[in-house]
Amino acid sequence: MAGQVSQSIENPYNTGLDRNPANYQPLTPLTFLERAASVFPDDAAIVHGGLRRNYAEFYTRSRQLASALTKNGIGRGDTVSVLLHNTPAMLECHYGVPMCGAVLHSINIRLDAAIIAFQLDHGMAKLVIVDSELMPLMQEALALNTVKPILIQYDDPEYNGQRADAEAVDYEEFLTRGTPDFDWLMPLHEWDAISINYTSGTTGDPKGVVSHHRGAYLLAQGNALTTSMRKHAVYLWTLPMFHCNGWCFPWTLSALIGTHVCLRQVRASPIWAALAEEGVTHLCGAPIVMSLLITAPDDVKRDLDQPVQFFTAAAPPPESVLADMKEAGFDVTHLYGLTETYGPAVVNDWHQGWSDLPPARQAALKARQGVRYLPLEGLDVLDPETMQPAPRDGQTMGEVMFRGNVVMKGYFRNLAATEDAFAGGWFHSGDLGVIHPDGYIQLKDRSKDVINSGGENISSIEVEETLYRHPAVAVAAVVAMPHDKWGEVPCAFVELKQNANVEEASLIGFCREHLAGFKAPKRFVFQDLPRTSTGKIQKFALREKARNISI
Repeated sequence: MAGQVSQSIENPYNTGLDRNPANYQPLTPLTFLERAASVFPDDAAIVHGGLRRNYAEFYTRSRQLASALTKNGIGRGDTVSVLLHNTPAMLECHYGVPMCGAVLHSINIRLDAAIIAFQLDHGMAKLVIVDSELMPLMQEALALNTVKPILIQYDDPEYNGQRADAEAVDYEEFLTRGTPDFDWLMPLHEWDAISINYTSGTTGDPKGVVSHHRGAYLLAQGNALTTSMRKHAVYLWTLPMFHCNGWCFPWTLSALIGTHVCLRQVRASPIWAALAEEGVTHLCGAPIVMSLLITAPDDVKRDLDQPVQFFTAAAPPPESVLADMKEAGFDVTHLYGLTETYGPAVVNDWHQGWSDLPPARQAALKARQGVRYLPLEGLDVLDPETMQPAPRDGQTMGEVMFRGNVVMKGYFRNLAATEDAFAGGWFHSGDLGVIHPDGYIQLKDRSKDVINSGGENISSIEVEETLYRHPAVAVAAVVAMPHDKWGEVPCAFVELKQNANVEEASLIGFCREHLAGFKAPKRFVFQDLPRTSTGKIQKFALREKARNISI
């Protein structure tokens, strides 16, 4: 990383030139909505089924929410938790909650009650806003925890199911308690927390990742620059907003006076309808969303009048999926990041000349995670023991590490984990990767997913990439399974393509043709793979199952 900060005892350019209200304000993405509402008040801000709201209405409702929260004793440093789908209320919370000085805690709607209860207690929630469909889950969590927050129920007009009969204040009624022209609070400092998001907690209690206003401001703008989003872009919400605050896109769209197209559920038919009817230009999603789109029945698919930019993270899409997406009208870009980096902070920036390469070579290039976002100051692959950079040879593995303004403040009420994460002055991602001669990084595994077989390290990603080249394989996940002689060996869990049929012996032989023999999985299990609500494969569940499989 170039340009280390130097300290100067005397600097003539600092003498008498101090910060003051005329030349300095803390950076916060909340100002994006204020500007959008003042410059483009009548432009479309939110679309949700038959609901249409412009930027003036979006801003007014967010201020009313901030005002109502203030009147209920919520202020600076307090936590407001939300358990919501991708709905207009979720967007309003991304502004209204920090506008009163509070910190937004978005809860994964797929979690069980015990984990939600832990988060509410650990985050010291003072008020909770809950979708009526999810109210039974929240009530179950509240029966388990210690804190007893104020309960607000949101009734989504697009929800046709049974509404919970809860002793909760109605969200719309709650908003009427607020002042439409509320003089909302700027952060005292841009380092102030804007949100807390909890990690999955698959290896212990979840950790609360604290994000600040400065980082959210910078990554929101970084999204716009990285994705080449034009002004008045139309963004479709398939990525859950509870996931890393929707990768900061709730704030990005206001900077561009873009339109949020909300979707309560991620299903093929409403996605294709929104793409065609709302003129969607951008969306983000896991690879499973791509599969959902391209495997939809022909009578569901729609012809698109414009190319759609699709941004995906997690495992790189197979070559066949990329080809199908391109044919369907989507331009796919691979991103990478973590909750601790506000979502994506790395992009596979595409060189124009690469588009002339053979499809297989293009797929290999697209499989790389890429280079740093503009607002990220440092990205490298380092030896976690010596903290020395790995050679740029595309082969030597090290740990991917981040440094800069779009890295979290730390883990809430967890000093030990924070110190470990920032050891040596870098954020340790826990992801193992290589760096190529052109500076592009490529993930090889999570440190906990490396398979050590007889002293040899096996990258599960390398084996998975090989399996994806088999014409019958739709999805593959490789984990370690116990072995008496070698300690552990690869075990592959596979979803086959529709109407495909293949035997285990055939896949073992295929892997041996393309991999060193010790890297080939010793067992194949054909099943639907467990996934998180954001589409990531739950390898921890597969590892648990593999422990009980014998050769």
